[in-house]
Amino acid sequence: MEKREGLRQQELNKNPGGALRDGFNRGENGNYTDITGGMGWKGTVILIIILIVGFVLYKLFLK
Repeated sequence: MEKREGLRQQELNKNPGGALRDGFNRGENGNYTDITGGMGWKGTVILIIILIVGFVLYKLFLK
């Protein structure tokens, strides 16, 4: 099990764009831990910023 996780982490480090895509694909199944785990800290920050900006725009234009 640890070897598999190590290989997964190594692949995620080699291909960060694929990790982001995998994170969003896993999110379709409703598992938020996999989303953030697949993206890393930069992807998580970007996701949080997008959610905050989306919420602010929603409140501004659709009161």
